[in-house]
Amino acid sequence: MRETKPEAKATAVACANIAFIKYWGRVDSALNIPANGSVSMNLDSLTTTTTVLLDEALPGDALVINDVPTEGRALERVSRHLDAIRDVAGKRWRARVVSRNSFPMGAGMASSAAAYAALTVAAAGAFGLSLDTAQLSALARLGSGSACRSIPAGFVEWQQGHDHASSVAYSIAPPEHWALCDCIAVVAAGEKAVSSLQGHTMAHTSPLYPLRVRTTGPRVRDCREAILARDMVRLGEVTEVDNFMLHAIAMTSEPPIYYWSDETRRVLDAVLTWREQGLPVYLTLDAGPNVHCLCEQAHAEQVTQRLKALPGVLDVLVARPGAGAHLIDEHLIE
Repeated sequence: MRETKPEAKATAVACANIAFIKYWGRVDSALNIPANGSVSMNLDSLTTTTTVLLDEALPGDALVINDVPTEGRALERVSRHLDAIRDVAGKRWRARVVSRNSFPMGAGMASSAAAYAALTVAAAGAFGLSLDTAQLSALARLGSGSACRSIPAGFVEWQQGHDHASSVAYSIAPPEHWALCDCIAVVAAGEKAVSSLQGHTMAHTSPLYPLRVRTTGPRVRDCREAILARDMVRLGEVTEVDNFMLHAIAMTSEPPIYYWSDETRRVLDAVLTWREQGLPVYLTLDAGPNVHCLCEQAHAEQVTQRLKALPGVLDVLVARPGAGAHLIDEHLIE
């Protein structure tokens, strides 16, 4: 017998996040359980807005991203994630999904984190599910590991856990806790050649991988304590160590992955020089060529202007600590 239902629609907004202590490598690929815990900050100006409309007349799920109907692997991945939410809801209704980003996709700025956090909250809302932050974080993790960190607000820690229920993220501190800025030097807006999914799969082939996993716990603790104390130097130092360890693993994987470009290295050199000259700015990169430059609000304008003056920098995006993923009343589907 065919199910019948009233029309159900919900829209959510989620922020991308920048990881101070990175997620790189998994112990369970099916559940996206990481090899180590991680710490991040939501980015208020880098958002994804997603509307999910349940439609029993659809033969299958439909997806539109940035006004472009999307099929193939992207749609398959979204459908798999919706299946996980359908399993929780106990309903098999298909969905029309419309999503828009405020920043470039696939360029190493955590677009999948924002996308799957927004999709999770919107789909849960459309299905009428009443889930707490931990349950939403666990569900978002199934779509993209780092998406679990975009569910809570502000400064966030993702606990490694050992199963679906325990591998979740929680808020260390709210957005207003610390006026930290991420000035992102965009040197490439196109999609990167090697996806983060591929990088996670290849991480264990690096001889440096076991060392990083074994030593990440103390860095997570140091990062958490630095955030709570608003200690820029301590946060910057531990963030840079973890960043360079991750990229060393990528470069020594089989085959090696080189996310940096000549423009990336120019920004890295500049930031290190500025700090030697007394400007308190620190750097990190996700799995991509764009450079995240971390500083406090008082120095953000100076860092931004210096970055814009560098050859090869296409744009500078400035983000501050952002909210958690949440429902809104304005929909992308009429």
